Amino acid sequence: MSIATSEVAAPYAQALLSIAKSKDSVDAISQIATDFLDLIKESEGFRDFLTNPIANTDAKKGVINQVLGDDANTEMRNFLLLLVDRGRIYLVEPILKQFQAQVRELKQTVLAEVTSAVELSDEQKESVRQKVQEITQAKAVDLETSIDPDLIGGVIIQIGSQVLDASLRGQLRRISLQLGV
Repeated sequence: MSIATSEVAAPYAQALLSIAKSKDSVDAISQIATDFLDLIKESEGFRDFLTNPIANTDAKKGVINQVLGDDANTEMRNFLLLLVDRGRIYLVEPILKQFQAQVRELKQTVLAEVTSAVELSDEQKESVRQKVQEITQAKAVDLETSIDPDLIGGVIIQIGSQVLDASLRGQLRRISLQLGV
């Protein structure tokens, strides 16, 4: 995310957090934000449609309403529709990511980005979560997982700027450095 994007996204993220706090719905809005970001990540067509400056605003609003469903949180719906009206919906991803970072800060939760060679089981995720909680002394840990078959095995855990490389690829690289290969 560029500095310019971050500077534009920050006030929107802060506004969404203020709304969520005032309505005592931080958890509900945070969950919707997570689901919305997952959808953007999974569906390139959805992301492209939202970020397309030529796409009709009414069509974007219709799709957002359809995605959220009839019983969606009113504040979140209004916020996303406001982004469409203001021509800022193309920033929805950085805005929601900043919002989630602010919620984590509020709740003293850390984000651990875990990259593994294969999908982690629920037990493995819980083990990683506990280990990260031990290391960081955070009240809670959110995991964001991704798969990279090039790791061969093991995991890489990134917590902020700290990286814990327990992958086979990383171990092989360290061995090759020690051997001077």
